[in-house]
Amino acid sequence: MKHRIGILLILSLWLISCGNEEKRAKGPDAATMLKKPPYAGLTDSIGRFPNDPVLYLERALLLSQNNLHELASPDYYKSWQLTSDPGVALEYASNLLLINRVDSARNFLETISPRFPDNNDVKRRLGEIYMQTGNSEKASQQYDEILRTDPLNFEAWFDKSELALKLGDTTSAIDAMQHSFSIMPISYTGLPLVNLYIARKDPKALGICDVLIAQDSTHQQTDALFLKGVYYSETQQYAKSIKQFDSCIARDWKFTDAYIEKGIVYTQQKHYEEALKIFNMAATVSNTDSDAYYWIGRCYEAMNQKEKAIENYQRALSLEPNFHEAKARLHILNGS
Repeated sequence: MKHRIGILLILSLWLISCGNEEKRAKGPDAATMLKKPPYAGLTDSIGRFPNDPVLYLERALLLSQNNLHELASPDYYKSWQLTSDPGVALEYASNLLLINRVDSARNFLETISPRFPDNNDVKRRLGEIYMQTGNSEKASQQYDEILRTDPLNFEAWFDKSELALKLGDTTSAIDAMQHSFSIMPISYTGLPLVNLYIARKDPKALGICDVLIAQDSTHQQTDALFLKGVYYSETQQYAKSIKQFDSCIARDWKFTDAYIEKGIVYTQQKHYEEALKIFNMAATVSNTDSDAYYWIGRCYEAMNQKEKAIENYQRALSLEPNFHEAKARLHILNGS
């Protein structure tokens, strides 16, 4: 009995806190803002039809679109109270996360979850929160529960992969992402799988890239081409790597990362003059890219042009003050 009373007390306190939150969010400033465009029409309608959940949801969404997430929160919650709709509940939980009320979002979803035992979206969102807050065991339970009844849920397999990776279990992460990709072979599942294979220098990365490239009827996508280039670079197949990066640049001449990776390939082969041309092109395409200046510095350093190297490391640091590699090179060159 004491245990049950404790649960009811916690739930009551939580509901009171939600009510207090609503009062705080709807202070004088909020009331004034909600009476002005573009919210005035909805606020007036809510005044006339205070039990219409659609009006609260519409105003909440409009507030969210304008990054007024604190003000939107009470409207999401009121719409949920009036509808008990799990879709609205998820909107409210997402809003709580946006205003960094992670514990409130978790408590809310834990409270309503038993009411929607077949709703996998609620389970997924709760699992995501558990993963973000370090409760890997509960996160895994949510994903396993989804897959027990819906083994073809590619999103749950995707989440299991992310969880395994966070725990440092690369083998399980690859296995779960393979399941996800086999169910839904798209970039969303394929690109993370390719990255996992590249980390192991596994040639299976190429097969996944080829599947994604074949799906691209517009011939405009660059991600799979780029990752093929990275795989070839990691496995020291330099000519093939450069070919892939050139294909990326041909499709998108502003693709800075392709220039950087191509330049790194030349650097690895100690072709510093050629690499320098590529890195300078990257800096031209994006003059705020700190990596470009860092690698320009590396080339000058390798070519024994110390002052130019220092100048470019400093430029990289001016763009990215926490660029640790650039700091380290400067310390070495300055003899400190």
